[in-house]
Amino acid sequence: MSQQDLIAAIVKEVLSELNGGKASQPASTANGRSLHYQTDYPLSQKRRELVKTATGKSLDDITLDAIMSGAVQAEEIRITPQTLEYQAQIAESIKRPQLARNMRRAGELTRVPDDRVLAMYNALRPNRSSKAELLAIADELEKEYDAKVCANFVREAAGVYEARDVLKKD
Repeated sequence: MSQQDLIAAIVKEVLSELNGGKASQPASTANGRSLHYQTDYPLSQKRRELVKTATGKSLDDITLDAIMSGAVQAEEIRITPQTLEYQAQIAESIKRPQLARNMRRAGELTRVPDDRVLAMYNALRPNRSSKAELLAIADELEKEYDAKVCANFVREAAGVYEARDVLKKD
């Protein structure tokens, strides 16, 4: 086994553990292949047809006139989980697994209301939350928003905060 194959196997195992023991299965394009930076990046130029709003509008539908007339709503100019998955695939094609993992976590967070994301962010600051509060956030992410990778990230943070003694003092 080459060093590159070994690294790929380790990354796959780590991602599997972060994903609750299930191997991550990235979504592919309509032709069944993953995206690659040489042929697909930047998406807005090379693969415009893939970039859609949550309601299915294309990039060409997002114009100043459409926004001003109300044909395009503010929530439609937000990035979608699918676009973030495409960006993750591109990151993997240039051997950036950490960036790909961050894109997938961001995709999960698109299901969480903005005000709740900000509250969770503040709760994750050192000395702001107890271990129980952080574990409750992890459970909420997993159960209410199906954000398993993010939930595991918060659980890991709770353990690290405990080890570094930066949990909220009661």
